[in-house]
Amino acid sequence: MSYWNKPVTIGNLTFPRFMSGPLDGITDSPFRKLVRKFSTDELLYTEMRHIRCVASKKGGERALDFASLERPLNFQISVNAVEDMEPAIEKILARGVDCIDLNIGCPAKNVVKSGSGSALMADPARLEKILKKLRELIPIVFTVKIRSGYKSINAVEIAKLIQDCGVDGLAVHPRLQTERFMGRPNYGVAAQVKAAVSIPVLLSGNVVNWKTAKMAYEQTGVDGFLIGRGMWAKPWKLKEMREHSQGREFYLTQSEILDCALTHLDSMLEHYGSHGLYCFRKHLPFYIKGFTHASALRKELCVATSVHEVKDGLIGFFAEQEPRLSHTAGMANLSR
Repeated sequence: MSYWNKPVTIGNLTFPRFMSGPLDGITDSPFRKLVRKFSTDELLYTEMRHIRCVASKKGGERALDFASLERPLNFQISVNAVEDMEPAIEKILARGVDCIDLNIGCPAKNVVKSGSGSALMADPARLEKILKKLRELIPIVFTVKIRSGYKSINAVEIAKLIQDCGVDGLAVHPRLQTERFMGRPNYGVAAQVKAAVSIPVLLSGNVVNWKTAKMAYEQTGVDGFLIGRGMWAKPWKLKEMREHSQGREFYLTQSEILDCALTHLDSMLEHYGSHGLYCFRKHLPFYIKGFTHASALRKELCVATSVHEVKDGLIGFFAEQEPRLSHTAGMANLSR
């Protein structure tokens, strides 16, 4: 059986090789529900939430607002100290998730300023205390997401520390905090991390389709992939990549893409109320990207204040397009 046919085992759980990574403001509950229409077994990550936000009454209710159909689910947290962990972890476990993930790779300024995210990679002593405390509190699968480093590369050293603290698996985004999402990720760093530890290693960064996943695997030997920006307004992406990895075609009609967009909007309205329309605006350009006159529609609908205006605009836009299969087809002939 080939690598692509086998699942990856993390702790006592197994998942397909392609997983939906966390994107703040994008991979929320409405989006994850839509992903489940295409991919039932793949591991999905929540958006990152600080441990104190989860512990709070108001913030915790919103952070933990997800449906059971979104499982298997990896709840991602950020932490900057060992204090106040217990209440938040207890709430997460009581709500029912399959894994908990600590993000020490987030490069956002407000996150690192608080000592969370990738700032922890520059403070191994504090990180070790946090990891050991979390491992005591988390009886289910526990994973960590890292970068190449903070200001300088130390991913291998941090990966070994993570493993030594009893973590079940890790994901690496091979860029420094200072690089954010710019430039090419350093897959050489990911390969070094994979070679240095025995726990499963997932790769995050610039893997957007089967072609790039195959290339990344050949360069790194990683156990699986977190698909981040490649998922944006493409809830079918994990299924597409899985089908292509098996040498099978994957097609979406324009009608199916329109149905996804409208379903997504309705789900966001149900989840966020009237604010759901504004939340949907960040997804809208990606649903129509690549189609004729998409730019003009984007300018029009991204300032629309009426749900009916957005829906009618999308329906009319796709009705005017020349019938064709989506660009997601045609990758299956790549050699395995």
